[in-house]
Amino acid sequence: MATRTDAPTRREQILKEAARLFAERGFHGVGVDEIGAAVGISGPGLYRHFPGKDAMLAELLVGISGQLLTGGRRRVAEAAGDSGALLDSLIEGHIDFALDDRPLITLHDRELDRLRDSDRKLVRQLQRQYVELWVEVVREVYPELGEPTARSAVHSVFGLLNSTPHLGRPGSLPGRGATAALLHRMARGAFAAAGPVGAVGPASETGPAGPVGPAGE
Repeated sequence: MATRTDAPTRREQILKEAARLFAERGFHGVGVDEIGAAVGISGPGLYRHFPGKDAMLAELLVGISGQLLTGGRRRVAEAAGDSGALLDSLIEGHIDFALDDRPLITLHDRELDRLRDSDRKLVRQLQRQYVELWVEVVREVYPELGEPTARSAVHSVFGLLNSTPHLGRPGSLPGRGATAALLHRMARGAFAAAGPVGAVGPASETGPAGPVGPAGE
């Protein structure tokens, strides 16, 4: 995730470059030698870290699903009882992922079905737990929402935030901070709009003006 400040390990470097190349050219359009060249080692040298491309793909997709869930649980544990602030924190965390790990979003959309059944089921299980964590918080902030509506709203917001690979080239965007703030306002607005017409939402429903600041089902 983007919050790390220590130097990445060689294994992490391999995964980052594999994600980028898989997203750009497709899983079958990238060879082991090319991934090795991207991190400065021979293709066969990669086998000291991974048995093959399939293992890289599995670790990328299972790994990010687990990181999002772990990050969400940490934010819940650190919350000081303010459900609105907690929802803002969850949104900020997902925006960090959506802006900083765009290749993983593309990879999930295109290549999830290439995983072994056991890995694909694990990804789905982790994603469901992540969704339900959000649903609980959303219903605390917007108590007028029934559970099915809240769950649909969460999936819709994930679709909004995970649209970042389609926003254009990074240089064409208004800047990371401004893009993050826009996404945050849109996410909060989507949750507020999910309620009954005329319902009065919480005072903080528009979220912070400028949040500082990892899809699936």
